[in-house]
Amino acid sequence: MEGMNLFAKLEYVNPVGSIKDRAAYWILKRAAERGEICDETTVIESSSGNFAAALATFTRLVGLRFIPVIDPNISGTYESFLRRICSTVVKVEERDDTGGFLKTRLQMVQQLCATIPNAYWTNQYENRDAMEAHYELTASEICAGFDSLDYAFIGVGTAGTIAGVSRRLKEHYPNIRIIAVDTEGSVIFGGAPRKRHIPGVGSSIVPPLLSHARIDDVVLIPERETAKACRELLTTHGLFVGGSSGTSFAALKRYAPKMTGSRHPTVLFLCPDRGTPYLDTVFDDTWVTRLE
Repeated sequence: MEGMNLFAKLEYVNPVGSIKDRAAYWILKRAAERGEICDETTVIESSSGNFAAALATFTRLVGLRFIPVIDPNISGTYESFLRRICSTVVKVEERDDTGGFLKTRLQMVQQLCATIPNAYWTNQYENRDAMEAHYELTASEICAGFDSLDYAFIGVGTAGTIAGVSRRLKEHYPNIRIIAVDTEGSVIFGGAPRKRHIPGVGSSIVPPLLSHARIDDVVLIPERETAKACRELLTTHGLFVGGSSGTSFAALKRYAPKMTGSRHPTVLFLCPDRGTPYLDTVFDDTWVTRLE
């Protein structure tokens, strides 16, 4: 884009394919170090896709059982993967009082934890190890790659990424502005709840980890704009990325007029996952026309 030095951090090159690999790895690592999980543990988590895929892979590697709790908004690609690698997948169908599924998923997690022996909930919405993963891993890579950085656009769902990354970047670049990116219909920043269709960004609850984030401004993006931005990233910039990436790109385009200064600012946005799971949604013309 003109007027700025723009960079994208391509988190879809992680082993399982998303930024959630970092939190899944770190949460399991720290839990094992504290003795909170053992060979008999059943790991349980609510997820819209990426975190469950990462947990499913890593728990399989170390011989643990994993039960993902998903909902109808999950992409068919992720659901197929989870059903192939996990012996049990729980899918909720009932919407919660915000029109979404998150609260219903979390209720199911609690039911499972109460009935399954040696259950361990990774709790990506509140577990500080998720935030620490992005402070120690994601943000340290960013700091190693830039002498200076003026803006960072970070999508918010569970808030683990923005909490960890923002804290580290604020320490390393005192003048950086952290722009939180959310979707319309999400309640994270006080918006009215509305039915949402694109997973990975936005939430039906205010995630507890948000209180640890250091945020300068917030941009809300409608889902139609997300789909348009995903297509632009592919056709103009050659980046085949998912919904949260497109949401952040749309946000920085909206925010660009506010970026003032005598020089071109250096701007970063995160691309949490690849576009493959979104071929039947944000990259499908018919599906996009049904968005509000």
